Amino acid sequence: MTSSRSLSSPSPFEELLPATRRALLHRIAVAQSAGRAPSLVAAVARDGRMVWSGSRTSVDGHGPDADVQYRIGSITKTFTAVLVMRLRDEGLLDLGDPLEKHLPGTAAGGATIAQLLSHTAGLAAESPAPWWERTPGGLRPELSDVLGDHSQVHPAGRLHHYSNPGYTLLGSLVEAVRGVPWEEALRTEILEPLGLDRTTPQPVYPHAGGWAVHPWADVLLPEPSEDLGLMAPAGQLWSTAADLCRFAVFLAEGDERVLCAASAAEMRTPAVAPEPGGWDSGYGLGLQLVRSGGRELAGHTGSLPGFVAGLWVSVADGVAAVALSNATSGPQCGTLAAELVRIVAEAEPGFPEPWRPLPEADEQLLALTGPWYWGTTSYGLRLAADGGVALEPLRGTGRASRFKAVGEGTWVGLDGYYQGETLRAVRRPDGSVSHLDLGSFVFTREPYGPDAAAVPGGVDPDGWRGA
Repeated sequence: MTSSRSLSSPSPFEELLPATRRALLHRIAVAQSAGRAPSLVAAVARDGRMVWSGSRTSVDGHGPDADVQYRIGSITKTFTAVLVMRLRDEGLLDLGDPLEKHLPGTAAGGATIAQLLSHTAGLAAESPAPWWERTPGGLRPELSDVLGDHSQVHPAGRLHHYSNPGYTLLGSLVEAVRGVPWEEALRTEILEPLGLDRTTPQPVYPHAGGWAVHPWADVLLPEPSEDLGLMAPAGQLWSTAADLCRFAVFLAEGDERVLCAASAAEMRTPAVAPEPGGWDSGYGLGLQLVRSGGRELAGHTGSLPGFVAGLWVSVADGVAAVALSNATSGPQCGTLAAELVRIVAEAEPGFPEPWRPLPEADEQLLALTGPWYWGTTSYGLRLAADGGVALEPLRGTGRASRFKAVGEGTWVGLDGYYQGETLRAVRRPDGSVSHLDLGSFVFTREPYGPDAAAVPGGVDPDGWRGA
């Protein structure tokens, strides 16, 4: 996902317009009513801060606000993934390392850390019975109790298969490498730096109670709230709409106190191929990825008995939304949060940054701009403000990419087919540019022009001719 608008950049409009606020409130009112939820709270962040929150409840005069805790289920996995990425950024592990290297003795030791983060390790979706979400974590005191005797249900690395035990292993990995409990690493490395003081492993007042709503009658049943033990890194946390808005801003932009912007962007990059028929969804490193209404969203959904949750951020629009409810099923909080993003992004689209000329002109770089030819296909090279360049086809479809400058007349691809590839200006002995070399592909100023030595295989000496 590329960013065209920063969630933390100044905005000319601090608050949402009245019509937008009403549209948001109407949408959550429909969700609470149609979903038969005891309560529902939602919030929207724009330009780095929460700009709206609202709630609906079945109890008159007791509507929750954005500071009331709900259980967030699998959104917990994203927090665990951030802890793992921090270990990678500190050089304490590599995402390609097998789990066995850092956490020996498990039945899944051959799976890589990246496979566990992206749910491609082939592990079972759930732990062995009894149902882990409604039973005490003490029933599974060892990782062998979480994995069971048949933990591998697919070959590792072949497909995306969501796995709760996989994130249990990642939580234990964090503990093994850090030497502290997962909860302590979470608190000191993420929650405290980001100011998420209402995100906790156990509920802290005020918090919602979890309920099941009868499918055929308007009656309720309280759901148990269990400590998940070793499974905590997969779904333990409680949080608020306000805290999750702050977390969404972090996921979009990073925060040097926790994880740099490049690593946050890496988490938002698809790590696995979508499932057949699911070309509008995928998974990164601890983040679900979807296309909704033409938008690319990154975030996560979550559920545990009594609760459903959704968090999505559109980096391009600079908008994030959170929806939380205390019902086992009913409101589709993931869908709801995505629709709240859409409402704001469409009603109040962001302003592009003003165009500004470069502070100075680099004559050598300026001389590289303009048309180039890969064989007979025409491309244009454009200079960016940061010294980078963009190469894109001038007609039809082709391989367009942006490149960042790395010095001495070279650039590295940032996206598209040429991501990670090196673009180099090849100069003649007199210093003039002969051609561009892009991962061994040659781009010349003319299609198979007279500088035949630059073109692999040479150019026919008789040149272009008629039929």
